[in-house]
Amino acid sequence: MPIATHPSPDRPVQDDPSAHVSPGEIAIGVIIGRLSEMFDFFVFGIACVLVFPAVFFPHVDSQTGTFYSFALFSLAFVARPFGSLLFRILHTRYGRGTRLTIALFALGTGTAGIAFVPGYATLGTYSIAILAFMRIVQGLGIAGSWDGLPSLLALNAPENRRGWYAMIPQLGGPIGFLIAAGLFAFLYSSLSLADFLDWGWRYPFCVAFAINVVALFARLRLVVTPEFTELLKTRELDPSPLGDLFRTQRASIVLGAFAPLASFALFHLVTVFPLSWVTLFSDQSVVDCLIVQMFGAVLCIVSMLLSGQVADRIGRRATLAIGAGLIALFSLVGLLPVFLQGTPLGALLFVLGGFVLLGFCHAQAAGAINSTFPSQYRYSGAIVTSDLAWLFGAAFAPLVALFIAANFGVGYVGLYLLSGSVGTLLALGVNRSLEMRSERDQ
Repeated sequence: MPIATHPSPDRPVQDDPSAHVSPGEIAIGVIIGRLSEMFDFFVFGIACVLVFPAVFFPHVDSQTGTFYSFALFSLAFVARPFGSLLFRILHTRYGRGTRLTIALFALGTGTAGIAFVPGYATLGTYSIAILAFMRIVQGLGIAGSWDGLPSLLALNAPENRRGWYAMIPQLGGPIGFLIAAGLFAFLYSSLSLADFLDWGWRYPFCVAFAINVVALFARLRLVVTPEFTELLKTRELDPSPLGDLFRTQRASIVLGAFAPLASFALFHLVTVFPLSWVTLFSDQSVVDCLIVQMFGAVLCIVSMLLSGQVADRIGRRATLAIGAGLIALFSLVGLLPVFLQGTPLGALLFVLGGFVLLGFCHAQAAGAINSTFPSQYRYSGAIVTSDLAWLFGAAFAPLVALFIAANFGVGYVGLYLLSGSVGTLLALGVNRSLEMRSERDQ
């Protein structure tokens, strides 16, 4: 449906190019962009368990090698805030299209470049340094790929469908994981272990580059057109001064960073971490685990669609709060006592149940607090809060979970998950209190 705009008095509505832009068009660009980003990250995350300990850390035991791999995994999230600053400069000087082109080229090159990094047997510690550099390039690229389309989608959604359209960008996560897990499951089951570790694992990283090329052209087709340029301008989706942002929006930034912690903590606990548990602490099949996770990703998509419907009835923040509460209950009543011994059935229920809860909560994680930013700060505010939320909630989740499982038992990972739920509920509660106080002061 066309989006209603507010043209200037000297220009009629029919001449406004942005009036021809529909939420459906924006949604397509958002899903394609998020899918390419998440696919890149999940390919690296799965390789951290199945490949890197043997190829880049053969000089240590498997558990230590997985710890080191998860440390490399976190580098991209550490690099994201710095990438946002760098690409902010490129955006200001050369425009949104140039910024997006360079960012996706960096993301694709960093991902595809990993496919050509020689192993430890060839270069020794230099191979680890190169791999770490490529991971940092991935983080810089994903930071710069923020094109404003998710915020634009939320702002231009129909009034009674805001929850549904806030959910749409998050669909890229489970879809990206579904493709990445499917590729690795096929290669791992089709090749001998020697061939898989020699060359087979490199193929998904090359596929990621091809997906990024497709995503680049699909997104450029949107963001550089006159219609979208006008709409982005009228919605004030351009970088705002950082000094003003941090001076006037400190509370929203902090709350926005902590509000998604429940879903972000769960994000890697049901995708990357279970693989490490299976390979290190059980005799279960890696391929079977990947297949279960793929089924979980499908459940996650269904749960996200349900979340969008629920959010339109009761509100995005209420939906996020319910999701966080369910994750807290899951971590205490389900994960801690039932899965304490790390049984195969417990692992299966954890993965499937976790994916369902992830979909319901993560679907509204981005829009619940970002909507509180005034329009002139929403673009930059969304970037800052997203970078901080991923850093605090997801960057070290596999590393922390593996440490807890190795030293205390897998069931106690529930306490870590519980901390994320508490963070989300506190952020939502404080944000609501601030709004109520603001209303009383008016």
